Formats: sequence, structure tokens, C-alpha cells
Amino acid sequence: MPIRNIAIGRPEEATHPDTLKAGLAEFISTLIFVFAGSGSGIAYNKLTDNGARTPAGLISASIAHAFALFVAVSVGPNISGGHVNPAVTFGAFVGATSPSRGIVYVIAQLLGSIVASLLLAFVTASPVPAFGLSAGVGVGNALVLEIVMTFGLVYTVYATAVDPKKGNLGIIAPIAIGFIVGANILLGGAFSGAAMNPAVTFGPAVVSWTWTNHWIYWAGPLIGGGIAGLIYEVVFISHTHEQRPSTDY
Repeated sequence: MPIRNIAIGRPEEATHPDTLKAGLAEFISTLIFVFAGSGSGIAYNKLTDNGARTPAGLISASIAHAFALFVAVSVGPNISGGHVNPAVTFGAFVGATSPSRGIVYVIAQLLGSIVASLLLAFVTASPVPAFGLSAGVGVGNALVLEIVMTFGLVYTVYATAVDPKKGNLGIIAPIAIGFIVGANILLGGAFSGAAMNPAVTFGPAVVSWTWTNHWIYWAGPLIGGGIAGLIYEVVFISHTHEQRPSTDY
């Protein structure tokens, strides 16, 4: 897809009722995901009395995030597309989403994460842990890890949900998206926390007011998501014989 084909859209699109409804759907989906995902970490800390992280804890986090994302993505396709992630929205912008609609999505996702984190802090009476690097993990290592993991996530989104040739494969898109996130957490959880999603890290950072190396959780996912969207659009989606796909999958 040539860069000139990127949908610019109109500023007034941001206030269109359909866009606002989609934004609300993104807010709710992100709230569901962050509440369940971050909440699982808080529950684990309570059960272990804030003990050292264990393989069992990593597996639990992987399963919780995979299940929560499966649900969060499943409830959004008919309204907003179920992005639940600024990196997915950015990857879609590289392909076909207009900036006006994308900005509404990102704002809604960030607000959903903040509200979920505030609710967690209230109902658990516990601190909401912010994402951070594990001991001995360098900034460069974490950045590349987040880029690669998010590339895999957005590539999966394109292959199973956006590609007009997906056919029946679209039925399993939420499962595939949840699985790739769960699998990546099993790897990256012990190093960078495996965010792959700026919204997931933003809410806890605001509530705990912890910003150490926070930029990594924006730069890595946006770079990885943008590369995945660009490659899939340019290499695998033919705009000669196929109608341009909607990113509202």
C-alpha cells in the first residue's frame, strides 16, 4: 500500500456519533482487559505476601492476560473493531485508519486503563504495580523485546482479523490474539513485563506515579506495531483485486 493511500480523514470525524460510540467501546474493552490483567498481578502478590516472583506466577499472569484479552477483543468488533491497544490502533493507521478516529481510540484506551487502575486500587486496597525492567535487563534489550513482541501481536491481528482474504479464520481472531499475548508474556514477563500495549502501562503508571523507563512501553509497541502494519499492508494485502479492508474487524 503506497503511503499516499493512508486515510487522512476529516477533523470533524472525531466528534461523529459513530466515532464516539466506538471510543466508548474501546474505553470499556480496555477497562475490562486492564482490570483483569493487572488485577491478577495484585492477587498473586497478595496470595504470596509480596514474595519473590515464581514460574507459577508468570504462567498465571500469562493465562489471565490471554483470557482477558480474548474477551476484550471479542466484545468490540461490531462497534470499534476491538483494538484495545494504541499500538494496534497505530498499526491500523499505517494501514487504513484515519488519524481523527485513531486519536479518539487512543484517548479512550488510556482513560479505560486509568479508570481500571483506580478501581483496582480501591477494591483491593493495594498499590497498583507499574511496569518496570527486571534486574540486569538493559534499556536497549527491553526496547527490542517490546518491539518484537508487539510486531508479533499486530501481525497476528492483521492476519486473522484485518486481511480481506482471512475467510473463516476471522472467527478465531480473538483466540489467536489472546494466545500470542499469553505466549509473549511467558517470555517477556521476566524481562520487561511484556506490555506490548502503551495503555496497559499508562494507567498503573498514573495511579502509582511511577515513570521510570516508561517511554520504552510507548516506543517499543508503536515501532513494532507500525512495522507490522506496514509490512502486512505492503507485502500481503493486494489493493488491486481486493477492496481495501476496514480496520473495524
